[in-house]
Amino acid sequence: MAKTIRSSGHEALRDALIAARKSSGLTQAELATRLKCHQSFVARVESGERRIDVIELIVLARALGVGTSMLLAAAEGATESDHRI
Repeated sequence: MAKTIRSSGHEALRDALIAARKSSGLTQAELATRLKCHQSFVARVESGERRIDVIELIVLARALGVGTSMLLAAAEGATESDHRI
């Protein structure tokens, strides 16, 4: 049973966020500007140092121009069935 910031589901979500940012042609700094936050926030999310909550996921998806369902599907597909909360 996994309970970690480095779970496969979380890794998949981070990978999906990074891919969405890159396919949008944005740098971390440009995304941070859209989010009205510091570039270090984006870097910490992408490196796995910081988890995001559901509201932050919605805001990130909007800033990236993608649907939350795409991001959640990546995480759901990679989350172990025995993952603990």
